[in-house]
Amino acid sequence: MTKRNSRFVRRGAALLLLLTASTVATAQTYPTKPIRLIVPNAPGGGTDTVARAIADKLAPALGQQIIVDNRGGAGGAIAAEMVARAPKDGHTLLLGSAATLITGPALITQRKYDPIKDFASVALVGTTAYIFVAHPSLPAATVREFISLARTADGRITYASTGQGSPSHLGGELFQALAKVKMTHVPFKGGAPAMMSLLQGETFALFGNFVTALPQVREKRIRTLGVTSITRSTLAPEIPTIDESGLRGFEVEQYYSVVAPAGTPAEIVNRLNREIAQRFAVPDVRQRLAHEGIELRTATPAELGKLNARQFEKWLKVIQRAGIQRAE
Repeated sequence: MTKRNSRFVRRGAALLLLLTASTVATAQTYPTKPIRLIVPNAPGGGTDTVARAIADKLAPALGQQIIVDNRGGAGGAIAAEMVARAPKDGHTLLLGSAATLITGPALITQRKYDPIKDFASVALVGTTAYIFVAHPSLPAATVREFISLARTADGRITYASTGQGSPSHLGGELFQALAKVKMTHVPFKGGAPAMMSLLQGETFALFGNFVTALPQVREKRIRTLGVTSITRSTLAPEIPTIDESGLRGFEVEQYYSVVAPAGTPAEIVNRLNREIAQRFAVPDVRQRLAHEGIELRTATPAELGKLNARQFEKWLKVIQRAGIQRAE
């Protein structure tokens, strides 16, 4: 080896040691102040419950207070834009649901943030599936029977949703596209009025969340056809999935995940991911989330990034095909 090459090798090794030392130092010193966990919803409900569970479990591990900051409005856009423009130091995080990071941005053509490029994926913490339920007067006890009936009804079967562009609405649009049927969408302002319309027979079907739908199913006031996750839900393992019931590829889930501003150092992202995965894998957190119809689920930052990208592309196609515009 020449003297010149030897100098290059020594300099390269020194640079590598310097970068390694810098990475270790960053991981060891973080966090240096309280962390703000931005929630794109008002206090109460599933997203807020997840955020407060994260704050309770993660603060002792990191040695800093985690402040849950509820910033509702504009379908989550206010909170998302705030985090996208925050310093890239891991002290400002967003707990986003699919409505904030996937379907919400897909519904807005002139959005002020990119749900994929403007965030660093940190940790997946939970998922919420939905239950496809029908009024007992409808002569369909299975997904296959419902599809057969819908193909002959020519749009006369109405399905309720919790609002224009909501997961229950988009679930209905995906169902129609995959099953090649036509139904009529009837939007309501929230889960309670949508469920009431179904119970009263004003509408005939609904993709409802576990909190509002499961009690009615177990009281036999409505009929269940299937759950919207690919695998059966641990909250009601006796209910088959729509996928296994004959409509292959059908999946609608709400994903709850922590993201940081794009460019946040990888060592900070990886530490947060490890701490959240370890601290959440305990019975009391599972019970706390289950009360809101949420199942604990984790993923690496890379896995979460790929999941969000796939989901955004999927729902963007559904929204564009159906011509859906969110009612502001």
